[in-house]
Amino acid sequence: MGVGLALLMALAVAGIFTGIRMYRADAKLPGDLALALEVGSTRTGAVDSVIDRMGMRWAPAVLRLMGPNLVARIRRKIDLAGNPGGLTLDRYAARRAVYGALGALGCLVFLLRGDYLVALLLLAFGAFWTEVGIWAAIRVRKDVIERTLPDFLDVLAVVVSAGLGFRQALDRVASHYEGPWADEIRITLRQMDLGMSRRQAFAELRRRNDSEQVAMFVTALQQGEELGAPIVDTLVSIAKDMRRTDAQNARRKAARAVPRATLMITTFMVPATMLLLGAGLLLGSGTDFGSITGE
Repeated sequence: MGVGLALLMALAVAGIFTGIRMYRADAKLPGDLALALEVGSTRTGAVDSVIDRMGMRWAPAVLRLMGPNLVARIRRKIDLAGNPGGLTLDRYAARRAVYGALGALGCLVFLLRGDYLVALLLLAFGAFWTEVGIWAAIRVRKDVIERTLPDFLDVLAVVVSAGLGFRQALDRVASHYEGPWADEIRITLRQMDLGMSRRQAFAELRRRNDSEQVAMFVTALQQGEELGAPIVDTLVSIAKDMRRTDAQNARRKAARAVPRATLMITTFMVPATMLLLGAGLLLGSGTDFGSITGE
């Protein structure tokens, strides 16, 4: 047992020195990862940058092991998350390689020590930690977009009604907003500048966002364009429908929160309050506990 543990520790130290040597080496980066390191260097932490460089050599191998179907699903998730911190597919594979190796090594060490729970937690860390970050980024980004979209459409309707064209109005309003929705509009405008049709650009916008409100906006915009409806009326109608949907969702969330709060109160607060009251009455009664216990 002691020899095996010492061997594992020696392998861990060797892996650390190998990672440091690779980090300092001028290795050729994959194109996607090189771009992510260059563009996202100001948005990611030092730890993530070191991990990316340590795992960059194994990123192509990880992608091959994942297979084309899983790679396509991961690419879709990264798009939905908005490439948080400059995350790309190669950078994701690099992190999976490093976190997977660390999780597997830690799992073996604690299995030999008999700490099965810690070993299981480390194995789960290596397998799912990168996924947790993407999942959290998807939820935050979706909430921010759905909160921003109705006000954005109201302002856009005012600018269009003032006489500015739809393309120019989008550019003008997006320049005064910050956040994921403004980034999405800038990407859409850039695609249109590169020759993509407006219909296709907004279809790509819908594909990049797993949001019912974004899908509603794109569908209504395309239908209004086909039917020849005034764009201002379409934008105002979409904003009203989104606010109505938000109000309904808020009522549903409140309705689901009431039973949960009641369960928490009856499970924890009521018993604790009863115990506190009972202890106070017992201590205030002046009972001689020595006579009861015979001491």
